[in-house]
Amino acid sequence: MKKSHYRNVFKSDHLSSYDLEDFTEQGRPLEFTIKNVVQELGTKVAGKKIDANIAYFVEPIKPLVLNATNSKIVAKFAGSPFVNDWNNIPIELYVQKNINFGRDTVQGIRIRETPPKAITSQEIKLIKGKVAVITDLKSLNIFYAGLTPKEKTHKDIIEALKGKQTDLKQQ
Repeated sequence: MKKSHYRNVFKSDHLSSYDLEDFTEQGRPLEFTIKNVVQELGTKVAGKKIDANIAYFVEPIKPLVLNATNSKIVAKFAGSPFVNDWNNIPIELYVQKNINFGRDTVQGIRIRETPPKAITSQEIKLIKGKVAVITDLKSLNIFYAGLTPKEKTHKDIIEALKGKQTDLKQQ
């Protein structure tokens, strides 16, 4: 029997620490690219109307309400305090526990203070070269299993893996 987490009934239009726990359980990286940030006045967040900086992502995930701490980090990455300049910024998220919020202690989403390391073109070339010499589907699956979550989600690497898989199935 599949267990039901108590948070499943709390629907949210914005990214929450619970959503990140799901990503982590699935082995997915917590690295995303902020497409843009919009200052939304009177937007509904957790049942309350607030003014907030909302980060929208390139990846298909919920937008993130940026608190003051996270806004300062994005401003540092962008080199500008203006949200209009906060475009195409790679970030890594994590869940911080034991945050004081009024009288409660909660957990929340934080942005790491150092930007994520991008996969270099040399690393992509090396992986694509290794994929090219694989001769059977079993070896391709083993190779895929050994990739990092970031490598498994990089579009050029996915394209190479899918192409190789198609070639091997046609043999």
